[in-house]
Amino acid sequence: MNDVLYVNGGTPLHGEITVRGAKNFVSKAMVAALLGEGPSVLRNVPQIRDVGVVTGLLELHGVSVTHDEAAGVLTLDPSNVESAHVADIDAHAGSSRIPILFCGPLLHRLGEAFIPDLGGCRIGDRPINYHLDILRQFGAVVEKRAQGIELRAPNGLHGTKIELPYPSVGATEQLLLTAVRADGLTELSNAAIEPEIMDLINVLQKMGAIISVDTDRVIRIEGVGRLGGYQHTALSDRIEAASWASAALATRGDVYVRGATQPEMTAFLNTFRKVGGEFEIDDDGIRFFHPGGDLRSIVLETDVHPGFMTDWQQPLVVALTQATGLSIVHETVYENRFGFTDALRGMGATIQVYRECLGGHPCRFGQRNFYHSAVISGPTPLAAADIEVPDLRGGFSHLIAALAAKGTSAVRGIQLIDRGYEHFQDKLGALGAEFSHG
Repeated sequence: MNDVLYVNGGTPLHGEITVRGAKNFVSKAMVAALLGEGPSVLRNVPQIRDVGVVTGLLELHGVSVTHDEAAGVLTLDPSNVESAHVADIDAHAGSSRIPILFCGPLLHRLGEAFIPDLGGCRIGDRPINYHLDILRQFGAVVEKRAQGIELRAPNGLHGTKIELPYPSVGATEQLLLTAVRADGLTELSNAAIEPEIMDLINVLQKMGAIISVDTDRVIRIEGVGRLGGYQHTALSDRIEAASWASAALATRGDVYVRGATQPEMTAFLNTFRKVGGEFEIDDDGIRFFHPGGDLRSIVLETDVHPGFMTDWQQPLVVALTQATGLSIVHETVYENRFGFTDALRGMGATIQVYRECLGGHPCRFGQRNFYHSAVISGPTPLAAADIEVPDLRGGFSHLIAALAAKGTSAVRGIQLIDRGYEHFQDKLGALGAEFSHG
């Protein structure tokens, strides 16, 4: 596929698109299938690059995967799980961080696991020490090798008590996938409780796990000796839904997002309304539209669930360039998430980034030289430019900016967007966007 998209902006997006299962859940549910002794069926699966990566990694470990792409149904049979060759894992994983989540299930099934050097979007530290420390506490032996990290469980894995310094989604997922078959009781304090985590707990409970979640971010897991397969329909992708909502707002458009659901998007919907956007919710989806008039500036702070999600911040910032007055955005989840604003400034936006914690509570990035607050002054007309996609969410935000800008922008590196946005070019076409591959 040609990796450059020429976008002729300035046309409001109008129409309907469909959002399927959440990228941040589907890949983890696929890994969970490794724990079962029978096949699992996952529905509402999007055709995105991350699903292909996890499919390949599962197949390297002997899992049979069949994918009815049109219906969005995956069948995963882990009956013949085996060790994969290090070089194969490394070559297939590429920049994906998913292999770290294979460790707990593989230690249970095979007594060993291997992690190649990990990549992922460069938006912050995202250290894997949390993961390795968790696995050590369960009894895993972790050894660094030239090509990556080797793990063994010579005496099996045993329940443990862990308190996270921060409610990390990845660390919580790691603990859940490891604790469900560990011997004894595991207690996790300061856990992440994102909707995608809760849906993973739903899947594990269907498989036979015993998991309770308290209101104070404490998750308790009673380990069981065996797990079966599951049948599950993935929750909708709230990040993709919010991205199209922000695109509707930035282009003064009207987009019906079929599959979008209210409960997981409460914080976004409140903010969307405060900015001046309107929405209508029905049983099948949410209509997001610009009602006319001026958009309003806001003060916004990202946070872990149930706060305003960090992945919603970047697309919304593009819409905020069209709001009247000064908007302040304080990013508290990832320390380096404002790199994408360089391209927006090049298109005419007035955005300044600061090291200080602006507009909210002091956070763990204060006094640490991270540019994690942004002040956006608007409204500023955006002009077309040549843009290089930096990461998945920043890339979609640049695409929104190109759609809102006057003139034709060249957006390079669009394959990154395929990692998390299913058929996004088809959806752009359905909404009346003007673009070509040159």
